Amino acid sequence: MLMLRIMTWISLRLGRRAARVVLSGIAAYFLVFAPAARRASRQYLARALGRAPRIGDSFRQFFSFASTIHDRVYLLNGRLDLFSIRVHGQEVIEAALNRGEGVFMVGAHFGSFEVLRAISHQRPGLRVCMLMYEGNARKINAALKAINPLAEHDVIALGHPESMLRLRDALDDGAIIGILADRSLHDDETVCVPFLGKPTRWPAGPWRIAALLRKPVVMALGVYGGGNRYDVYFESLADFSNTDRRARSEAEHAALATYVQRLQAHCEREPYNWFNFFDFWSRSAQPTAPPAKPETP
Repeated sequence: MLMLRIMTWISLRLGRRAARVVLSGIAAYFLVFAPAARRASRQYLARALGRAPRIGDSFRQFFSFASTIHDRVYLLNGRLDLFSIRVHGQEVIEAALNRGEGVFMVGAHFGSFEVLRAISHQRPGLRVCMLMYEGNARKINAALKAINPLAEHDVIALGHPESMLRLRDALDDGAIIGILADRSLHDDETVCVPFLGKPTRWPAGPWRIAALLRKPVVMALGVYGGGNRYDVYFESLADFSNTDRRARSEAEHAALATYVQRLQAHCEREPYNWFNFFDFWSRSAQPTAPPAKPETP
């Protein structure tokens, strides 16, 4: 936390261009000294690129990850003026919000979720919450407070008796509930859906919650385009508002299959935005520790 506060101070005082000088060194360091993450990068890139990846491909993926983490410093401090952000499919999220019933905004460890939250906050009065497990919630809150102690970080932690009540109340108030749907814990129920040419286990929980609460689901990705460029994509995935209970399981699976298909298309188009630095195709695999270190910029 101390290093994160120091780097935040440097970034805000010296400016983004000067602070980004250190990112290349950080990316190179972990490319050399994080062999598990390097292997995972090569495994993924071979599938996404359709060829054997070169060392420069892995470096670019590490550098993109470091860049999106570093940009949190500015996004959390309201400096959207530093970025060129293009929004695609804004009518999708607007239509869902205009119903006033709340929306599930499903993302992935792909690109920047923070730029999505920053864009959403431009709508006055809109509440944006993140839904995550208790341990992740504590870590995220600590990191975000280190970057900007005054910023509001609305997180609903799963695993408490009141979690679903808080979630339902937020949705009834018209909130956006953000959740990253590409990772699961060991004891989560999963569903097998092919991804980049290989069977892959995906968590069933996000889709079950959305169906149970009968809410629309929008896929949202903030794709890093290099430099100060981001492209934000909103795509409709499912609407469980009128789903019959007997057809719920089939509707959940259809929504998941559509999510995986869309995510694969984005990975093939922007392969260096994938930030799962572990063996993604192994059901028991968990993220390795070293790749998280670039969060210190």
